[in-house]
Amino acid sequence: MSKRYQVYGVGAALVDTEIEVSDSDLAALAVEKGVMTLVDEARQTQLLEQLSSHLVHSKRASGGSAANTIIAIAQFGGSTFYSCKVADDDHGQFYLDDLKTAGVDSMFATKRESGITGKCLVLITPDAERTMNTFLGISETLSINELSPEAIADSEYVYLEGYLVTSPTGRAAAIRAREIAEQHSVKTALSFSDPGIVTYFRDGLREMIGTQVDLLFCNKQEALSWAQTENLDEAIAALKLVARSFAITLGAEGALVFDGTTQHTIAPHTVKAIDTNGAGDMFAGAFLYGITQGHDFTVAGNIASLAAATVVADYGPRLQAAQQRTLLAQLKLA
Repeated sequence: MSKRYQVYGVGAALVDTEIEVSDSDLAALAVEKGVMTLVDEARQTQLLEQLSSHLVHSKRASGGSAANTIIAIAQFGGSTFYSCKVADDDHGQFYLDDLKTAGVDSMFATKRESGITGKCLVLITPDAERTMNTFLGISETLSINELSPEAIADSEYVYLEGYLVTSPTGRAAAIRAREIAEQHSVKTALSFSDPGIVTYFRDGLREMIGTQVDLLFCNKQEALSWAQTENLDEAIAALKLVARSFAITLGAEGALVFDGTTQHTIAPHTVKAIDTNGAGDMFAGAFLYGITQGHDFTVAGNIASLAAATVVADYGPRLQAAQQRTLLAQLKLA
């Protein structure tokens, strides 16, 4: 029996602002490059004030790692649902409207609480590296109350972002979503999300993973950090203990995917990278779209590799739906 949703996502709801900066700017601001750092609203406001002259690319956009992935799947033509938490403020309304526009279902009728919708400053350096300073706002209180057990049961995959581990209630929601999925034979997927998450929240990630997830997404640095090694083969062996299949992105070198039986090398697509924000999210979205359309891991990996390359060639973590359809046509999959 076919499911209503191909992928059900759980994650933060953040309104993104991207800003171009230099390495010296990061140093002056005492911001650690290349990772996601949680900050309070005062710190985020301070950063914005100090960077006010840099707001050359500051268009407001709905974001959050899992949200970017779920929106990518929807814009490819997949059916998706997203569980998140926004406040009863302007940013919250903007966020929900943006999900609807992208074709993503959510619990739109739920009464929103007072508070502040989460915000993320994405700082982009000339080498295209993204550094994030995130004020979670009300998203920090995402809980099992924001889950839809009925929608989870009616999905092919549940997709969880690793960032959920930083919030006790968010981690509990991720664990509960996985448990509901397992009870209904829904496959589970998880992204490590960020090297810092793997380094500082290992035990929490193990709780979220449970015995094993069906599919794990990570980049090379995250894989090595998880295995606490500098050897990729050792990292791959460690991932096989917690995931039945996985995809490891390798930046300009492409990706490695393991389908549960065979490991495949996915070729890169060479582009001039401008902004790596959202590359991993797009890879996961394109890959999940591919496998839920019945493609094997090699084809899904090729879709994901091209999609990730396309998104880093411009600013922002998302592509237009028309761009994604063109991408599929380029691969003769449309």
